[in-house]
Amino acid sequence: MPVKIRLARRGRKKRPFYHIVIADSRAPRDGRFIEKIGSYNPMTKPATIEIDRDVAFDWLQKGAQPTDTVKAILKFKGVLYRKHLQRGVSKGAMTQEEADTKYQEWIAAKDAKIAERFAQTAQEKADRNKLISGVAKAAPKIVDEDAGAEFREDAEGTVSDATEAVESTDTAAGEEE
Repeated sequence: MPVKIRLARRGRKKRPFYHIVIADSRAPRDGRFIEKIGSYNPMTKPATIEIDRDVAFDWLQKGAQPTDTVKAILKFKGVLYRKHLQRGVSKGAMTQEEADTKYQEWIAAKDAKIAERFAQTAQEKADRNKLISGVAKAAPKIVDEDAGAEFREDAEGTVSDATEAVESTDTAAGEEE
């Protein structure tokens, strides 16, 4: 029986929400499945992914094939990195303890990065709400005074040159008459 790790769509129209499931490849997309191992919500910023890493790793070791989207999710969550490290252990390139240490360090760094992204998004949302409500004023544009002075000098010179040119043509036309 060929087994796939894939997404099963849930949610309403234009508001997708997915369950990450282990299913027979011959079963329909939203049909029968063997086991639910997580969920994926692409509508949040950043996307919310909850997955049981150990179960996903076990199914990968058993030979389950992930779809392209699920493969990207597993890569993001570190399950494929764990599989890579486990392959190194089986070939004798490193010990199991070294592989576990590397994996835990990677997971800690990744979780910190994700938490930082959530905090940044929350801060942006709070700033935007303050701006809309009128509590905070829009940040003034920072202008380089030196660059502005040079621009004004150039603009004045151009305008005065153009004015002189127009006046000289008007005077020349007036003299001919």
